[in-house]
Amino acid sequence: MTILVTGATGHIGRRVVDRLVRARVPVRAISRDPENAGLPREVPVVRGDLTDPDSLDGALDGVERVYLFPVAATAKEVVGRFAAAGVRRVVTLSSGAVEGGHDTDFHLPVEQAVEASGLEWTHVRPGEFMLNRLWIWGPSIRAEGVVRDPFPDATWCPVHEDDVADVAAAALLEDGHAGRAYMLNGPGFLSVRDQVRIIGEALGREIRLERVTPERAREIYRRQGGFAAANADFLLGFEDYSGAPADPEERGALDLSAYGPLPTAEAVTGRARTFAEWARDHADDLRP
Repeated sequence: MTILVTGATGHIGRRVVDRLVRARVPVRAISRDPENAGLPREVPVVRGDLTDPDSLDGALDGVERVYLFPVAATAKEVVGRFAAAGVRRVVTLSSGAVEGGHDTDFHLPVEQAVEASGLEWTHVRPGEFMLNRLWIWGPSIRAEGVVRDPFPDATWCPVHEDDVADVAAAALLEDGHAGRAYMLNGPGFLSVRDQVRIIGEALGREIRLERVTPERAREIYRRQGGFAAANADFLLGFEDYSGAPADPEERGALDLSAYGPLPTAEAVTGRARTFAEWARDHADDLRP
């Protein structure tokens, strides 16, 4: 049984590869830049690109199971090639936004293509990643010991990236997950204020929280570049999941705790990592 991992150099895909290697199953990865993939030596890396389905043919020989990174534009053709090559199981990295009907044109079409293929499928639907805090707040924490945010009391339950990878690996390796869509959140509701405090505890120093306007936060994110700049309008509520204009104040009023406990990885793996664990895991990444 060979498992193909697409998106293998990404934040979740790389962790899925590591878990499959530890399980001692044959793993193959695709990358647009195999020479710089940085994956374990025992993992063959084949050149391929999900936006170019023709490039995948050589990677599919003998593959029985696939971890699928979402690319909506080519999903139907890509999954068709999986089926033609003899793939039996696909585990899709999706999004919790599908669950609430907010995502209709990015992750949902990938799920639909997989389900229509006749292959055995499992969807992994994480909510907001705890990693977002590293990408958004990391620069100012490292440089100034401060977080600038417009919504200090907005409440969410972000998920640890390792929980997402654990569930994806379980669905690839184990039976009993077919036809399931696993929505994944963190095990507790936390305000931005709570999260900043917990990061400070992990670092052993106080991290100051400074409230700014959404407009000021957008300026800061855009100046940072990278993930923060690319996603500033969505993260701050200036646009919705589909890119339509939205009111940032609605994002600020967000309090998911009104919905009661949300699903976590515990139902699949027996554990769900807390934000405090995540902060300790990434403490060195948040230090100057």
